[in-house]
Amino acid sequence: MAVYDVDQEYAQRFADVVNQKEKMPFTVVPFASLELLREYAGRHPIEILLISDAVPGEETGGIRANSVVTLSEGEVVSVAENDYPAVYKYQSADSVIREVMEKYCDRPVGEMFVVLGKRARILGVYSPVGRCFKTSMALLLGQQLAREGKTIYIGFEEFSGLQKLIGGEYKNDLSDVLYFLRQGSFHSMRLRSLVCTWKDMDYIAPVRYPEDMEQMTGDEAGRLIEQLASECGYEYVVVDVGRPGRNLLPILDCCDVIYMPVRDDEMSAAKLEEFAAYLRTTSCKRVEERIQRVRLPFSGNLKRGGGYLEKLLWSELGDYVRQLLKGAPWR
Repeated sequence: MAVYDVDQEYAQRFADVVNQKEKMPFTVVPFASLELLREYAGRHPIEILLISDAVPGEETGGIRANSVVTLSEGEVVSVAENDYPAVYKYQSADSVIREVMEKYCDRPVGEMFVVLGKRARILGVYSPVGRCFKTSMALLLGQQLAREGKTIYIGFEEFSGLQKLIGGEYKNDLSDVLYFLRQGSFHSMRLRSLVCTWKDMDYIAPVRYPEDMEQMTGDEAGRLIEQLASECGYEYVVVDVGRPGRNLLPILDCCDVIYMPVRDDEMSAAKLEEFAAYLRTTSCKRVEERIQRVRLPFSGNLKRGGGYLEKLLWSELGDYVRQLLKGAPWR
């Protein structure tokens, strides 16, 4: 990806930020002048050219690129046919990349969209027991693992609360991911236009409407998780399994390890016993073998208010998860 902007510092800062993330199969190369860009384009293929809309069209002649997106300093409006699509430059680098990838991916899928490498380790967090810090644990796992390697978090909760906790608005979510999966056009580059980032961890925003979860099949959920692990360049995939009904076993079957938070009260024990009986009835021995029951410490200092996830990282529960990962037998 070649980047040229009339503000030379912008192009350099953008390239520095994106290249440090190492989460996309492009190297971003900034250019300080059009002459240098033309010289480079004459000797090297450019897949995407990201260029300031302040540069007159006639000055970009001879610069060959498979796809061109302009950096706009003002409001981005619809463009006429044969004009280049535009993104607003004064937003986060993550947001710019998401929009660029969205425009770039409106093209046929090819082999170049698969990021080859070792399959990611898939960690699931599931429990038939309620109010057991399941989602908190999954988020902690994702954040801790993201400090070691590229990690993505995906949740199958109908009402996750994630948007409220992390803040911001989602342009795309799990519903959009499932749409592209069904169309056969979901791949690593498409993912870059859909994924969000919290600190070091990528995540797919949860569904906006619970009805979308009801339409998801177990086969779709399994294919999505496996594709994230095998084709998108991640080292870890953390799955907050939620309560996906008939899709439960296909999701659990994808996981290399399943952390199951439990509680000691009688009602919780009864639910755990019923779940164990269900696994035996359905002959899911390999799922049963991957389950690791955990008793999470109650973090009484996590009172309501702002910064819940920040407090969570350094809570007693955060310490527990760090120790759990340190001694994990699958590592």
